[in-house]
Amino acid sequence: MAAFNRVESKKRIEDAVYNEIVPAGEGWMYDLEPGQTLRIVDLEGNQAADTLFFDADNPEDHYSAVRTIAGQGNIYLTTGSILRAESGNALVEIVADTCGRHDTLGGSCSAQSNTVRYSHDKLHMHNCRDTYMLQLAKRDGGYSKRDLAPNVNFFMNVPVTPDGGLEFADGVSGPGCYVEMTAKRRTTVLISNCPQLNNPCNAYNPTPIQLLIWND
Repeated sequence: MAAFNRVESKKRIEDAVYNEIVPAGEGWMYDLEPGQTLRIVDLEGNQAADTLFFDADNPEDHYSAVRTIAGQGNIYLTTGSILRAESGNALVEIVADTCGRHDTLGGSCSAQSNTVRYSHDKLHMHNCRDTYMLQLAKRDGGYSKRDLAPNVNFFMNVPVTPDGGLEFADGVSGPGCYVEMTAKRRTTVLISNCPQLNNPCNAYNPTPIQLLIWND
């Protein structure tokens, strides 16, 4: 089921209270307060921002792809999508999106998946799972490997085949495309700016993303 609901934001960069560039392969973890809005910008196009969400006051209640897909009746994320936790509680709502469609099925790359999808000599390569773990290790509050649930892949194009399989295809994003989401409750956001060099989702060229936050 396709979904392309491109909506531009009215927010101005100069009004943002937070502005950071995250290089390819690096991670980011931040607590959004209710009503704060986060924009993720694909600066050069075709990058994948692998993202996890947690209820900041109840971290074991993490993002649920199943709850989110069932709630909206669509396997893709776009403007109007409400990203839900395992409890069914709303974490964030996508309020603007100039890319138009984002994946929540493909998962994140890991050392093990790199060997399965590509070849055994890829085991050493930098991957999103390791980036997640590095960020979690910096955070007090008992996060561990078991908190790594299925994630959102912002800007990534993973079409579903007629027989129910997944394809990792060329990206549908372009330079400057962004997705913007507003926190519905205190929400911890964990991002790995994907370093993947083995599939076309980022045109085999990992690039930086920009993160902006507004208070309202």
